[in-house]
Amino acid sequence: MSPEISVTSHRDLTRGDLAGLRALFDAEYLSEFGDWDPDQPYGYAPHDVHVIARRGDETVAHVGWARRDIRVDGRAVAIAGVGGVLVADQARGLRLGERLMSAAAASMREAGGVEFGYLGCRESVVPFYRSCGWTRVAAVERSVDRRGRPTVTPAGAPILVFPLDSARQWPEGDIDLRGRAW
Repeated sequence: MSPEISVTSHRDLTRGDLAGLRALFDAEYLSEFGDWDPDQPYGYAPHDVHVIARRGDETVAHVGWARRDIRVDGRAVAIAGVGGVLVADQARGLRLGERLMSAAAASMREAGGVEFGYLGCRESVVPFYRSCGWTRVAAVERSVDRRGRPTVTPAGAPILVFPLDSARQWPEGDIDLRGRAW
């Protein structure tokens, strides 16, 4: 059975949704990061929207995003900060990650008022995001770390953007996330 994908706002998550997400995230991260908290997952920024894949009653994949106005070289840019991208071991190899990223982009467009998808990641997964149409940018990034302290990440760390309108170009310059990363 192919997993079904749904898009749900954070405020509309049911107890069942939360239990499924908790099981998915704890299976991957519990030993390293502790319990998953839907309102501040592992110390990162929470999501406004959850793109969830289920096979029957089992949650097998997730992408979350939250709208925020950030600053790039002093200019306001409306982004959807993406995080919580995870596919369970038993659902890998089905191109489910690509389907979720496509559904996430569609939900960002539908929400309106968002210029770009935005994410930071590990170097090892950059090829996956690039295959989904995301573009790497090089910039200094300012944010608040998982413990609530200001932090600066030097240019070169993996930052990827996705224009929600093909006519838009990502502006050059330092990035201030104005809060925690996703």
